[in-house]
Amino acid sequence: MSTAAAFAHPNIALIKYWGDLDPDLHIPANGSISMNLDELTTYTTVSFDQLLLQDQLILNGEEITGNALERVSKLLNRVRQLGRISTFARVESHNNFPTGAGIASSASGFAALSLAASKAAGLELDEKDLSRLARTGSGSACRSIPAGFVEWQAGGIDQDSYSFSIAPPEHWDLVDCIVLVSQEEKQISSSMGHSLAPTSLLQSVRAADAPRRLDICREAIRRRDFEALAEVVELDSNLMHAVMITSTPSVMYWQPETVKIMQEVKSWRSSGLPVCYTIDAGPNVHLLSTSAAAGDIASRLVHLPGVIKVLLSHPGGPAILENNNP
Repeated sequence: MSTAAAFAHPNIALIKYWGDLDPDLHIPANGSISMNLDELTTYTTVSFDQLLLQDQLILNGEEITGNALERVSKLLNRVRQLGRISTFARVESHNNFPTGAGIASSASGFAALSLAASKAAGLELDEKDLSRLARTGSGSACRSIPAGFVEWQAGGIDQDSYSFSIAPPEHWDLVDCIVLVSQEEKQISSSMGHSLAPTSLLQSVRAADAPRRLDICREAIRRRDFEALAEVVELDSNLMHAVMITSTPSVMYWQPETVKIMQEVKSWRSSGLPVCYTIDAGPNVHLLSTSAAAGDIASRLVHLPGVIKVLLSHPGGPAILENNNP
């Protein structure tokens, strides 16, 4: 038996990935930029065991079958091919945050899986190749491999579609106030949503303008310009959800509480509070702010109707093997 374990963080996309040019390899329709979330973690152990008759997946203590297991086996098959092995694996994974609720659990999950599985298979992949491998499991997982603020170069083929760090975690003391209005697993998965993106008339326009938004976001991070970051992050989030809403069939992740929080954030920022919102494929809202303002924002949020919980997270590090965990 060969075993390895790894930790990875989910990430919040500042410039969103939505829609694939290649659905099988998750080559995206546009590049994206994200921030790893330090306080949120997936821990995954992979054991290749010759006694196993098939792959096994244990998530948060529960054995999982069906589509989730198929996705894991598909990535394991790539690892087996690279490592020239045929042994099945037992995968045990645990998240310290809600799964499938729009907080990028698949990103941290497949990032940790890629690192642990490749190590257990005897492979020594560099960051670029780990990012490429993680991408094939879940597109956004490639952004959870490098540290801090990360850009995913869209590329056009497998070899040139990967992520890299554009700034370390300590570059900018931002805080993501994650507002949970639902802890239920979403009914329409991100994978399904990506496949529907081309049915929206807005998708081609959104993707075509992405390089401009990427430039603005990258420069805002470099200069630690919160005002510029806030404007482009909210615009990009709204554009992605506009594509979702105008897809066929329409995909609406927002709940009434989601919209209320968006409205409150606009009001708070107009009164001088450094805060902006962004929303992934789910109803929960991510509020980015400076560290100095995070406490004030969190205290306001807990008094809003429908808010279940507020999680605070700072910029996080890269995916790491267990024996490298500090």
